[in-house]
Amino acid sequence: MSKYTIGIDLGGTTMTAGLVDENYKIIGKTTWATRLPRPAEDLEKALADLCRTVAKENKVDFTDVKYVGIGTPGSVNFTTGFVGFNTNFGYYDWNLGPDLEAMLGCKVYVENDANAAAYGEYIAGGAKGYKDAVVITLGTGIGSGIILGGKILRGFNFAAGEMGHNVIVKDGIQCTCGRKGCWERYASASALTRETKVAMQAHKETIMWKMTPDLDHVNAKLSFDAAAKGDAVAKSVVDSWIEYVGVGIANVINTFEPEIICIGGGVSNQGETLLAPVRAYAENETKNITTGRFPKIVACTLHNDAGVIGAAALENSI
Repeated sequence: MSKYTIGIDLGGTTMTAGLVDENYKIIGKTTWATRLPRPAEDLEKALADLCRTVAKENKVDFTDVKYVGIGTPGSVNFTTGFVGFNTNFGYYDWNLGPDLEAMLGCKVYVENDANAAAYGEYIAGGAKGYKDAVVITLGTGIGSGIILGGKILRGFNFAAGEMGHNVIVKDGIQCTCGRKGCWERYASASALTRETKVAMQAHKETIMWKMTPDLDHVNAKLSFDAAAKGDAVAKSVVDSWIEYVGVGIANVINTFEPEIICIGGGVSNQGETLLAPVRAYAENETKNITTGRFPKIVACTLHNDAGVIGAAALENSI
């Protein structure tokens, strides 16, 4: 019985392969640049080489690898390993799973990257030990993965669980998905950065001007840092943004009533400064509908390893 699987977190900038043991511990990782744009066949060859390399670097014979799992952006048919479209990469109708199986000679599972990362948190991270979990990543957009009864909620077109594209403001800010007012336009890290810049331009007295070289260097952390120093402008930006996070979390609770919600992305490093007010807001908003125990709301614990571990455990998600 093979003791190892390989999980790949395939991103637009880098791709990381991890050799993972049966206890979901990463034995070793290798990261290469994704080097886009390039033809899909070229990237597939690189992915196959990456798998062989991570095994070799950790002195494991590739025949001892049970299967390879890949988390990729895009709409993924989990049963066929077929990626319908991946706009970030410019690939349409990408036969990733079968192509890699032919190159590697082992089973290859392919899953949407947010689902893979959520499954990683569920199986070995912040949501370990719970049957129903939702993992929300606040990043450039909002990624979400939903685990119900230990299985990834995929939907019949394999696009379920896009919580970031629930509209929370009718006719609100234009979203890349085509809708207006999506949750990710208000509660992502990008949205926090945008609102920080707006507030700085309206309030030249804020200490945030002293804390950053210029507007181009503003990030999602700045307003939290300035609020911690007592800056009123920064505090109002953070408070408003946290309410938008809370609106979406309340929607998650009313829709799925999971036992636990894990929040990830760099901004989750704020810990209780973020989580405590989100809990309070969401609890107040849902108390008349979801009576009884309130779901746990915690920070993700695996960070960048979630996608690798989740991809390496995909066979268990069926």
